[in-house]
Amino acid sequence: MNYRILTFFLVFLLLYACNGKVPGADARKIPPNAKDRVKKNIEEGRGFTLMGSAKKNKSGEFDFASSNELWRASLDTLEFMPLALANYSGGIIVTDWYSDGSSEDESVKVSIRFLSNQIRSDALSIKVFYKNCSMQNNCKVTDRSSQLSVELTKKILAKAAIYEKQSKKKIKYINDELRTDQ
Repeated sequence: MNYRILTFFLVFLLLYACNGKVPGADARKIPPNAKDRVKKNIEEGRGFTLMGSAKKNKSGEFDFASSNELWRASLDTLEFMPLALANYSGGIIVTDWYSDGSSEDESVKVSIRFLSNQIRSDALSIKVFYKNCSMQNNCKVTDRSSQLSVELTKKILAKAAIYEKQSKKKIKYINDELRTDQ
């Protein structure tokens, strides 16, 4: 008898907790076409991944490298310099010492830290280091980030803006193709 009362009480609580409102059950907000539902779910960040590796939106984590316009623009801007470190998840690019050959005793090194994925001037922290060496291999390293870092930031942001515009055009084209397939 107590078992039946307890079961009835639990069923009553579960039904009362639902209160008739199931999240996402409004049919007016759910597209009837399957392709539209998939597109809407992707735009909202919902999806399914194998092995439980669901995408988590935490600060400090980055999207896939090819989809980050700032990352791509930075690598393209520094493509002539050898890279010592390029850690996408850590958000840093460091070049090796580079000399264009005009001066044997002077070389330059660039360090870029990504503070944000957004394309804006405070999303990057760029440091430029110069190394001057004398004949006795006595080297002096100085931080000269002022003018060159401003120029690098402008160039990277300009390229990133172009990449972002291209990716938006590509997404629009894909969305238009999905609409015409219906």
